[in-house]
Amino acid sequence: MTRFIFVAGGVISGVGKGVATASIAKILQSKGFRVSAVKIDPYVNVDAGTLNPLEHGEVFVTNDGTECDQDIGNYERFLDRDFSSVNYITTGRIYQAVIQRERNLEYNGKTVEVVLHIPLEVISRIKKAAEHDKADFVLVEVGGTVGDYQNVLFLEAGRMMKREMPDQVMFVLVTYLPVPGKLGEMKTKPTQHAVRWLNSAGIQPDIIIARSEFVVDEPRKQKISDFCNVDASDVISAPDVDAIYEIPLNFEQDELGKRILEKFKMKEDSRDLKEWRKLVEIIKSPKEKVRIGIVGKYFEIGDFTLMDSYLSVIEAVKHASWAYQRDPEITWLSAEKYESEDKSLEELREFDGIIVPGGFGSRGTEGKINAIRFCREQKIPYFGLCLGLQLAVIEFSRNVCGLKDATSREFAKHTNAAVIDIMPDQKTLLEEKKYGASMRLGAYACKLTPGTIAASAYGANEISERHRHRYEVNNEYRTLLEEKGFMVSGLNPERNLVEIMELSGHPFFLGTQFHPELKSRPLHPHALFMKFIAASMKKRQL
Repeated sequence: MTRFIFVAGGVISGVGKGVATASIAKILQSKGFRVSAVKIDPYVNVDAGTLNPLEHGEVFVTNDGTECDQDIGNYERFLDRDFSSVNYITTGRIYQAVIQRERNLEYNGKTVEVVLHIPLEVISRIKKAAEHDKADFVLVEVGGTVGDYQNVLFLEAGRMMKREMPDQVMFVLVTYLPVPGKLGEMKTKPTQHAVRWLNSAGIQPDIIIARSEFVVDEPRKQKISDFCNVDASDVISAPDVDAIYEIPLNFEQDELGKRILEKFKMKEDSRDLKEWRKLVEIIKSPKEKVRIGIVGKYFEIGDFTLMDSYLSVIEAVKHASWAYQRDPEITWLSAEKYESEDKSLEELREFDGIIVPGGFGSRGTEGKINAIRFCREQKIPYFGLCLGLQLAVIEFSRNVCGLKDATSREFAKHTNAAVIDIMPDQKTLLEEKKYGASMRLGAYACKLTPGTIAASAYGANEISERHRHRYEVNNEYRTLLEEKGFMVSGLNPERNLVEIMELSGHPFFLGTQFHPELKSRPLHPHALFMKFIAASMKKRQL
């Protein structure tokens, strides 16, 4: 029998529902249960692939090619398992499915209405995820905050499930307790209002996770208990932490796992978060630093920095660094700065390694190319991800192979020197304006060349990695590139497509067409990131 735990947010967006959901899932998994999770995004978009990364953050891609919210990435990293399309729901997907069913007469001529049929479709998908994953527990994260018009129907689905199976459904509210600077006092009133909003949807929270800058003290827990109709022991303190992987341990200080199992009348397993505790100990007591610069363009939003645009890259760097007991010091480097300020490139010497992550469009590309050239010539470890590989090929073609006009078809449609070209099937899709979910997405095979850095890292002959792109290294230029020293160390066997390239005679100069960061886990760092960090550590010692 599957139990369902709905997780909603209150007071402010970005309160940490995703990591709270992942942390609850991790706690339950550590107690011996099979746990799954579902993310509900209240967007009319069918998937996350068409969302602006500056507004929404990173697009995460699963093995089956689903473009989804970054919280699916959190679930994978915390639970150390893969998720798929069944674990992701959007408003667009729900309405699309209901309308298609109506067109197919699957409602037998009934009048199809927002209420009841939309919540029923949501319930159907949540149950499908439980069945697909054979889960003892399914965590259901409802995007947005309580009181938002957009998520009312998803909360209604939760209310209906609670009425249908009262002993199998629970509600968790993740809220925020501000401490205004001039007052110096933790305020509970916003949380009280958030609970009232949830009550207005017919839902009473069973547990309140109280996010704040500081630990929530007993008087505040008691006040929330009095005004929000929950036991004080069901108010879980969630103070700010330096690393999100500390959160399950913080929750367990308030015995969150025990409270959940008691409410479901289930016995607690004696197992605990032993490996997880070891990880956190390493995070808190590193031997020394490793400095990594990320050259990108999706992190400047007004006067603030949106780190979520490259969330998986950041986490993959951390995972590999911690494996070597190093403290990763990550710095954001604006690609556009390097387009016009040649002297600014000198700051790259300060870093132990440089990453150019994925992206789309021509803005900032010349700055990235200049940074890549500097790393190549100055022997600074360089790791290119997707676009980072493509730009490395362009840079090498221009400055080593003598192809001064080398570029990508993405940036120059009518170029005669497209060392990066669009795949034939992708060209057709773009001409037909079929943009959504039409890239080369998901897991594909890659055969490794023996004796290369890539083969050494993986310790295998063939691997599988996740993709999200339309453009590829043009095979017409492969011979020239390899003759000059930029060798292909990974190929897709089905279509003979370049997957990995690396530069011989360099400490570490490697690019991948795929996104290795999507498969990195805190307890199992990705092999290529491990090699990159090892090379970066070596440079630091020079």
